[in-house]
Amino acid sequence: MNETLKTTKTALIVHSDMSVLSAFQRPFVSNGYVAILARDLPTALLALTQHFFDVAVISSRLAEGGDGWPLAGVVHLIFPKAFVGVLTPETSVLTLQAAINNGVTQIFDAASNPDHVVNTSLGSQQTGSTKPSAEPGASIQ
Repeated sequence: MNETLKTTKTALIVHSDMSVLSAFQRPFVSNGYVAILARDLPTALLALTQHFFDVAVISSRLAEGGDGWPLAGVVHLIFPKAFVGVLTPETSVLTLQAAINNGVTQIFDAASNPDHVVNTSLGSQQTGSTKPSAEPGASIQ
């Protein structure tokens, strides 16, 4: 009984726009991940109680006044080895401070190509690094 244990990798994607969720779902699934999609904070919080996540990509602005930064912090607290990326439309000192305060691994411009974000998160998973990164082209420029 020397079977290799195969583990399923799971990604949480949280964004209020369904087309953005679909755009991120495709590259994760094609890389063997199960993608759990959430359009709002309550759905994302419920998903955190039902799944183990290796990666989370969260919009900093959710519909109906929701704020993705505290959610990123919760994901980091529950899954400290997970890659936590946040999509944000603004670049400011406050954005960087929010990322630091919430244990975010990487911040991305909201208009970032989903393939780039997914490849960055998968690269972090393969190297085992979840430390904040300032990789050129991956963080907000």
